[in-house]
Amino acid sequence: MFRKTLLLALAGLLGGMISVEAQPEPPAADGTTPEKPKMGESPGPLGFWQATLSGGHYMVALSRITSVSRHKYVLDGTLIVDEVTVDTDGQALARFYFIVPITDAAPGNAVTGLANRSRELLDQGAEKVGAGVQNMVMKKYPDTTHAKSLEYRVLSEAELTALYGSLRNAWETGRGRQFAAK
Repeated sequence: MFRKTLLLALAGLLGGMISVEAQPEPPAADGTTPEKPKMGESPGPLGFWQATLSGGHYMVALSRITSVSRHKYVLDGTLIVDEVTVDTDGQALARFYFIVPITDAAPGNAVTGLANRSRELLDQGAEKVGAGVQNMVMKKYPDTTHAKSLEYRVLSEAELTALYGSLRNAWETGRGRQFAAK
């Protein structure tokens, strides 16, 4: 009798736990329903957005963000830069970017094949020496060295899009998020 009662009680508790887990997340104070995490994203510390990338880690209080932007530009006539910028009340400006040679924008160009092969060789060399050179920010002192500027490089446009979505979602909803690039 005791064993049967214990089993029924445990079954009831387990059933209650399952039904609680199956319930949708309640709406936020502003009435919106939270979005499901996207590529590389998970819930983060309350009131903060953080990004973990191969080149480092960035964390910012959502209440300190004053603007977020994404834009593309051509650098020195050779590179297309797709950049996400985070401006804050503090003194540092965070920049996350993806770069491609301008030749990649010209489909069918013979130079594109050479650029791809060069990237493959650079990746292979980086693997052999254990350095992620292809992940590092590229700077030319003093031209591209900005005081109080934090720069991070991602390796795909999809990662930059996911990072920007995570950042905007966190800032707009006020919910902490964590983003991790491969």
